[in-house]
Amino acid sequence: MLRLFKYLKPYTIPVLAVFAVVFLQCMADLYLPTLMSDIVNKGITNGDINFILQTGLSMLFVALGGSVCAIAASYLSSHAAMGMGALIRDDIFEHVSEFSLNEFDKIGTPSLVTRSTNDVTQVQMVVILMLRMMISAPIMMIGGIIMAVSKDRGLSWVIVAVIPALVAVIVTVAVRGFPLFRSIQKKIDKINLVLREGLTGIRVIRAFNRVDDEKRRFEEANLDLTTVQIKVNRMFAVLIPVMMFIMNFTTIAIIWFGSIRVDRGTSNVGNMMAFLQYAMQILFSLLMASMMFIMLPRAQASALRINEVLDTVPEIRDPAAPRRPDEGKKGYVEFRDVTFHYHGAEVPALNGVTFSALPGEVTAIIGSTGSGKSTLISLIPRFYDADSGSVLVDGIDVREMAQDELRSRIGLVPQKAVLFSGTVASNVGYGCGGSCQDDVAEAAETAQAVEFISAMKDGYDSTIAQGGTNVSGGQKQRLSIARALVRKPEIYLFDDSFSALDFKTDAKLRAALRAKTGDSTVIIVGQRVATVMDADRIIVLDEGKIAGMGTHRELYASCEVYKEIVASQLSEEEIA
Repeated sequence: MLRLFKYLKPYTIPVLAVFAVVFLQCMADLYLPTLMSDIVNKGITNGDINFILQTGLSMLFVALGGSVCAIAASYLSSHAAMGMGALIRDDIFEHVSEFSLNEFDKIGTPSLVTRSTNDVTQVQMVVILMLRMMISAPIMMIGGIIMAVSKDRGLSWVIVAVIPALVAVIVTVAVRGFPLFRSIQKKIDKINLVLREGLTGIRVIRAFNRVDDEKRRFEEANLDLTTVQIKVNRMFAVLIPVMMFIMNFTTIAIIWFGSIRVDRGTSNVGNMMAFLQYAMQILFSLLMASMMFIMLPRAQASALRINEVLDTVPEIRDPAAPRRPDEGKKGYVEFRDVTFHYHGAEVPALNGVTFSALPGEVTAIIGSTGSGKSTLISLIPRFYDADSGSVLVDGIDVREMAQDELRSRIGLVPQKAVLFSGTVASNVGYGCGGSCQDDVAEAAETAQAVEFISAMKDGYDSTIAQGGTNVSGGQKQRLSIARALVRKPEIYLFDDSFSALDFKTDAKLRAALRAKTGDSTVIIVGQRVATVMDADRIIVLDEGKIAGMGTHRELYASCEVYKEIVASQLSEEEIA
């Protein structure tokens, strides 16, 4: 928790201002009972109306000043805490954006969402309380004790007897509450996971009539969270009555023994009333401190989860001294005996892969499901790092290049087409940061997307929903291809990007790509033989190894794996 206080540094002035106004508010609150006792002892006893009016006006002025200080403290503490939260969220987002896919898999997207929102909110709430209570609670307790003893030393034993009982209750609740609060945050992660899966997979859920099962799954996660929260609320339900009982018992004790002292003449009514007010201030300061200590375990649990994200060191980082690519080898991609395992996998996804992809050529990769085609593509933009061997781009190992430099040379069309909320133009122009809008229409034409874009109500200004849910799978793929084309990179990576297209559109698109990407290196991952058979070089993967490499005719004559794939997709007439 203390580590996160560094985010308060830009708000040093508001924090100091909070401490100042809280101090003034405490002074006002401590001064009021003294003025009240003066009215009772001096004004009412002597019948001095002028003294009563003057002292009453002073009390009114002090009360108004305390109220202004309270409002200022609330505003300044909220400003500092909300600003701190914004900085933490910015830092989390910036740090997470550097994660490799392994870190995302390790922590989980739902948990990252919870840590960036709910956990940060818990920390913010405690910071607001701490800024208010860290100064006021000690001042009110210590100042109240001093003022109470100065008014009536004989009643001070009541406070001495009560404070340990309050402290024992607070410590008990804090010790029992910490594991429960930590558990709550994990339960919220589970709720987010179930809810996210239910919303993103609603089509599959409905198609398989699993709506009721998903409801039960959500109810189980919801009930799990509710059970833990009920335990926490039960602690609060017991705590508040116990605290109020102790405070009311203290009031009775002060009035009882104070009355005896007044009757004996060792004290007076004004001092007894002031002592009672100071005792209440002491107990209320302890009560507010208890609220802070009760919330602190939950904030501490949230802070640990936030720090876990910030402490996670990305596996893929830029080298200390990045090398610039060799401009004489622009567009060259080379794999040298590359082996790669996914975390926790016993069998390598790629094993001893060696090949070259050259500018002006189309290199196609084909193989059965799970043979490592998409994994191979992911190593080029350095989404993962090879366990052994080297992946070279433009003659430089990708681990020796800056990631920005590497990825600026690549136009990737992922296996799962991803669109962002916005317009057609903003999604296609996303490939160049929106700075090449003049090339959007040309890229869309090459991607065979002009026809359906023109049919949309507002053309290139038509709205694209989040995730591209208002366009078909083939339309999403063509927009994704256009997004890569508009970038005009030196290396194109098409990861099974033509699977949702019909054969006619597929053929027209590949012909248009040949004309537009003639000087670039093109690597195509495909499932269909028709998509890859015209490539200059076809690489056949089988269980992570290269089973064959060559043209369509060469492989059909020499590679049994490729021959089986061709036989499963094409008729004898098409093969001939």
